[in-house]
This record gives sequence, structure tokens and C-alpha cells, in this order.
Amino acid sequence: MAAVAYYIKSAEKGKVPKVRRVAGIDAIDEAIGRAVEMGKVIFCSHGIANLRAATSGPQTLAGLSVLSYVSKKAIASNARVIVPVRQPEVWPIAADIVETEYKLAGRADEFDSDDIRFLSSNQFGFSSNYMGLLMREKPGANIMIGAYWAESLQLAETGNRVGAFQIAGTAQTSQIPFFLVTSDYCLIGEEIYSAGAYLTQDGPLMASLAGQDVGRIIAVVLGGLGTLAYTVGIETLLNLFGM
Repeated sequence: MAAVAYYIKSAEKGKVPKVRRVAGIDAIDEAIGRAVEMGKVIFCSHGIANLRAATSGPQTLAGLSVLSYVSKKAIASNARVIVPVRQPEVWPIAADIVETEYKLAGRADEFDSDDIRFLSSNQFGFSSNYMGLLMREKPGANIMIGAYWAESLQLAETGNRVGAFQIAGTAQTSQIPFFLVTSDYCLIGEEIYSAGAYLTQDGPLMASLAGQDVGRIIAVVLGGLGTLAYTVGIETLLNLFGM
């Protein structure tokens, strides 16, 4: 927490830490550009989880932050974005995100609420409808970032079959292999959480990421020292340092 607070304070003073480039996030602009060149629609999914679950809720938020960026870029390029939704509680949030981007662009009248589509609250009802949409619309880009389970391969494989440029990412470790083999780019694990900060270049968000990385480094160092102490014996270690 101290490291996070330090970096946020530094960011407020103009010293924003750098976040390493992630190929999958960089490729989002490429995906949007390709869809625009082909005159095709863009699909942007934030996963199938709600916002209440401790492990999957943050993944949904990560997907929604990407949706905001994709909507902004698509609107600037006169591209259409379809947002497949599973959770009723996320539906109005996703709609508000896209509508807000239209308002900020001064084109509020062009927002079509029908493009934010609630498909089904049932897991496989959602995936069946999503696959049907992919087959009918044949999008130029299919961006899926959030929490996914057994439907991940169904969606990614269908997107691959219709020729969509695909970027997928999840923190569900059991589903990452399916995204790796079916997508053009894959965000692995915690990379999805950095997407919002990376795309917006928001100072406090990037500072938070840097602070968390410092915490991880400290945890690894302490873990290594603990393992060493257990292996050689704590007394031997203390003698080594003259304590």
C-alpha cells in the first residue's frame, strides 16, 4: 500500500511511471482499423461474469474499460460496435459507457441501444446467441476481454472461422490456452487489468500498477529469503550476516 501511495503522489506531481508495452493491447487499434477498412462491424465483449464476484468481477471491469476505449476509437472512425451482454446488471453499464462516448464525440443521436445486446443470462444460451451473431454479422474484429469459462473456445473458434481479427484475454487460467490457439493476440492473466491504464494513460491507474509491481517484488524477495533461511537453517543465516 505504501508503494502504491508513493507512486500515486508522484503521478500527481507529473512523474507518471511507465508501463511496459503489451502487444495484445497495442493491437486493439489495429483491430479497429482493419474492421473499418473492411467496412465491417466490431464486436467487443467484456466477458460473462457479474460485478459482485471477488475474482471475476475485476475482470468484467477490465473488459468494460476496454469497451470504453474501443467505442471511442470506433466512433471516431464511423465504425459500429456490437456489445454482447450476459449479465442483466452489467447491461445498463455497458450501454451507458457506449452512449457516453457518443455524447463526448458530439454525436449522441447516432447511439443505437440495440447494439448493446442482452443475449441470455444462461451461460450456454449466451454463447449460442453470440456464435449466431458472429456467423450472421461476420465482424472485422472480435475483442473479448474479461472472465470466460467453457464458452471461451466456442466463441473464439467461431470468430476465427468467420475471419475476424481477434484479441482475447482472461485471468481464468484454464481458458487461456483456448484463446492462445484461436486468437491473433492474447492477453494473459493480469495483463487484462493493465489494459485500462495502458489505453487511457491515466496517471493514478498507472501509478497503482507500478506500486503493485513493487509489492510483488518485495513478496518474491521475502519468499526467497524465507526459503533460504529454512534450507540452511536460521542460525546459519544469522551467523553469515554476523547477527
